[in-house]
This record gives sequence, C-alpha cells and structure tokens, in this order.
Amino acid sequence: MTVTRLSPLDASFLAVETPSAHMHVGWAAVFEPPNEGVRPSFEQLREHISRRLPRAPRYRQTLRSVPFGINAPVWVDDLDFNVARHVVPARSDRLGEVVEQCMSKPLPRQRPLWQVWIADRLDDGRIGVVGKAHHCMVDGVAAVELGSLLLDPDPAAPLPPPDTWDPELPPSSPKVLGRALADLARSQLDLAAIPARAARSPRRALELASRARRAVPALVDAARPARPAPQLNPPISPLRQLGLLARPIDDLTRIKRTFGVKLNDVLLAASAGGVRAFLRKHGEIPIRLKTMVPVNVRGSSGVDQLGNRISFMFVDLPCDEPNPVRRLREIHASTSDRKRAGKPEGADDVVRSLGFVPSPIQRMVSRVIASPRTFNLTVSNIPGPPEPLFMHGCRLVEAYPVVPIPDRHALSIGLTTVGDRAFFGLYADPESLPEVDGLAGKINEAIDELAELSPVIEQRQAILA
Repeated sequence: MTVTRLSPLDASFLAVETPSAHMHVGWAAVFEPPNEGVRPSFEQLREHISRRLPRAPRYRQTLRSVPFGINAPVWVDDLDFNVARHVVPARSDRLGEVVEQCMSKPLPRQRPLWQVWIADRLDDGRIGVVGKAHHCMVDGVAAVELGSLLLDPDPAAPLPPPDTWDPELPPSSPKVLGRALADLARSQLDLAAIPARAARSPRRALELASRARRAVPALVDAARPARPAPQLNPPISPLRQLGLLARPIDDLTRIKRTFGVKLNDVLLAASAGGVRAFLRKHGEIPIRLKTMVPVNVRGSSGVDQLGNRISFMFVDLPCDEPNPVRRLREIHASTSDRKRAGKPEGADDVVRSLGFVPSPIQRMVSRVIASPRTFNLTVSNIPGPPEPLFMHGCRLVEAYPVVPIPDRHALSIGLTTVGDRAFFGLYADPESLPEVDGLAGKINEAIDELAELSPVIEQRQAILA
C-alpha cells in the first residue's frame, strides 16, 4: 500500500504538543436552519457529514509511528473507524460552552485526528458546529478547505450514497521500519548530491545560492529573541476559551484601501491596538510583541496538498506606539520588507531542510521555535470559503477560527470571513487570560479608531490629488 509520511513541519506539531498545549486547529461555526421544511436532527447532521467523508480520505486515517522513532510517522487507514467517535452531540446549548468543552481536550493519537461537536439547537435557535483537527494533519487554510468538503454549495444537494469504504491493511512494523530507513537514506543521498547537481547546472547553482541568501535572514529573524511578556507568556492550563468578534468586512477593506495596505496589516494593527489597550487597562506598560504570522505557501492545487503548506514571518506588533496610524504604517512597512526579502519563502526552505537531519534534532528545533523566547503570540488571517455553504440545507453564517497556542502562550488571534462578514477568534487559556471577551472589545475599538480616521485621510488625499 502507498503511505504518506509526515513532513518535518507536520511532525513538528506533534513534537510541541504537551498536556497543556493541544495542537489542534479548529473553528466554531453557526448555521441558520432552513426557513421551510423540517429542521435536521443531530443524527441527520452526522449522517450528512458521514456520507461526505469519501471526499476527505485523511479523515479516516490514523498515525502509525516508526519503531525507535528514527523517522516521522506515516498515515494509514483506520481499520476500526467509527464516525460516532468523531461526530458527537454537544452537551450545551451555548456556543461558548461547546467551544470550551471541545477545545479543552486533546485528540487521542490512536484515532483519526479530528472531531466535530454539534449542538442541533443553540439557545438562540440556530445550529452550532465546533470542529477540530490536529495541526499535523492540516493547516488553517487546509482546515477550511477540508471543512468545506463536508458541506455543499447547494442547499438542496442530494445526499451521497452510503459509504462503501474498504480500508487497506496497514504495513507491518518491519515494513514501516524498512521504509523509514530507506526514506532516511534517500534524504541523505539527496543532500550529498546537491553539490554535484549544482556543479552540472549553473542555473541550479544560482537558484540554490538565492535560496540560501533568503534563508539566512529568515533564520536571523527567528533567532531574534522576543521580549518577556508575563501577561501573554505564563505557564498555561489545558483549558481553552474563544473570544468572539464579528464585523462587516467592508469596515476592514475600507481601512485597507484608505491607507494603501493589506488586509493582514489591518488585522495586525487592530491586534496591536487592542492588546495595547488591554495591557494598559491591567496596569501593564505595553511593549513590542514579537508575533508569528503564518503565510500560506500552498500552490493552486489547494486541497490536493494535504498537511501543512505554510511558512512564517515574525513581525513586531508596535503595542508601545500610541498613534493608530503610525502603528498601521509601521506594520505595513515591516510586512512589506519581509515579503520583498523573501523571508516567508526562506523560512519555508529552512523548515524543509530539517528533513535532512535526524528526527531527535527535528523535535528539539521544533520546541525551540515554539518557545516564548522565539515569539509572544500568533496572529493569523485564514481565507474563508469563497461561496455560500450549507449543511443539510442549513446555511453557514458565522465561522470563528481557532489558532492553536503552544506551551507558555496564553493567546492567539485568528480572522476568517464568511460572505460579507469578518469573524475574529481569540483563542486563550482562561486561567491565564480570563478576560478574553474584554480583549475582543478592545480590538473592536481599535478597528473603530482606524475606521473613524479613514474619512479624514480620504479627504486629505482628495485635496492633494
């Protein structure tokens, strides 16, 4: 049988998982039940998801470790797959409580690494769906795409036929070990062959030199230590909560157009302003926070590329800057400089190069990168589905992202879109950061602050024109 081995980046998310740091990405979604017709039950919604699993084979595979840990695990079919273990009824009718119950528990490694909790009637009459998948399985973009495979663009889409999936028998331990050794030897031969290939091809040599030049600044940026931030980088508990914030996407795109920046810059500036106000409210002096910003390096094939196809930039959030326009312009200059220098691609090359070193060293490097000495928090912009989606005739109207937090990181901030609305998910440890809803309110105020300045800037630009 054909097996897929975890990439170094995929495996890194297994390496940094601890009892208090669950490395799953996820979402909290809200669906409007159909205006006409029968409201679907939990059993019907589970059947809806079950019939669509053939679109996403990885959802029925589990990890098989390699003897002695000499190479990364591989994906194999789960012979005992049971959808009832993965699509479960929620134990609350409040979306926030469902998120807390779902996200505060790790995914068991012996099963396919995903789970969906369904509240078929929330307290407001809508339907809540909270899902999670391990980061070694998908990144944020792939999680949206794989989640979309479980939904339909047509509210009246017919139910697919019953699944006739026949799992393949996994390879024996000797075969797993043999393939792991062969893959390891192949990677070493590939590494040894690089100088010879470069010598035969000047174009190849120039390409390798260019990649090396962009990898060095990425390494230097990653090695630059983050300043201590006790409020954001304390020891954390396994508990989780999700602060929610929804805005019209036009509020963000108008700021983007007015100031000539990217949407990601607006997200980072709003996060900087919100965190600044939050820290000041709690009597702390705001400092610059080194922020990990995931960057999608996935090609046009999209969901065909499973696993993680992301790289990273490290950007300083100028939380010490009181002027919101200066914060935004500084962030735009910083992200633009990093993209021009190829730092996301350089970081991707660095991570890929880990495939040439032994697994113990890969795990050690992963833990160093995930340390609060490397960055203070994560801020991620995850593109939402480009078209309306439905689950058993129920329209998706809200989707709040869950961006995982490693050990000693109390907060991550994610943004995604559904239709004409933008949804922020502030994922936090409630014991370290209990007032996450207050932080969401401060980010909301930071957006208002930039939005209120937009007409002034537009008027000045019109006069100068």
